[in-house]
Amino acid sequence: MKVALLGATGFVGSALLKEALDRGHTVTAIVRRPEKLEKREGLTAKMGDVDDASSLAELIRGKDAVISAFNPGWKDPNLYDDQVRGTTSIIAAIKDAGIKRVLWVGGAGGLEVKPGVRVVDSPDMPLWVKPGSLATINALDQLRKEPELDWSYLSPSAEMKSGVRTGKFRVGGDQLLVDASGHSTISVQDYAVAMIDELERPAHVRQRFTVGY
Repeated sequence: MKVALLGATGFVGSALLKEALDRGHTVTAIVRRPEKLEKREGLTAKMGDVDDASSLAELIRGKDAVISAFNPGWKDPNLYDDQVRGTTSIIAAIKDAGIKRVLWVGGAGGLEVKPGVRVVDSPDMPLWVKPGSLATINALDQLRKEPELDWSYLSPSAEMKSGVRTGKFRVGGDQLLVDASGHSTISVQDYAVAMIDELERPAHVRQRFTVGY
């Protein structure tokens, strides 16, 4: 497939890029600094600004799907506002470009730990994480208001670190997945497997889903 990937140099985006290329997809990576990407067969790197919806639409036009791993950065002092604005711009560009299939890197904060109680509502949630968590929840809200888009929103487990690609994990819906010890974990490599699986074999169109061990 011809895929546009936003945020391909980030922690999650780089794992998604590797997984997509390893499976033979053609990827246009839209990033702030294309020179940071190593050259690979099937990869085209383009400089893009998510806040410029019209130019972004031209960069993604003609693609089969868009994967957004956009994140302005955890150290951004205006993280919430910048991420919400970027999300709005990305969605506008996708619609302008006439693309229907959208896969979105979500967060764990909006998942429920019990009915009506989200991860982000916990008093243990670090204050520095909250703005980004709330911004990814806002992204889901925005996607749900776009009836013409065939979106899928993948939330990770509470803890996502670099690890091993096993290809073995559980898939869930709106509830946080925990193992027998009460831990909620997934490697970023297996998160990428789940996302590219969804690209190839859509099973959660217009749905949030999650993965964990």
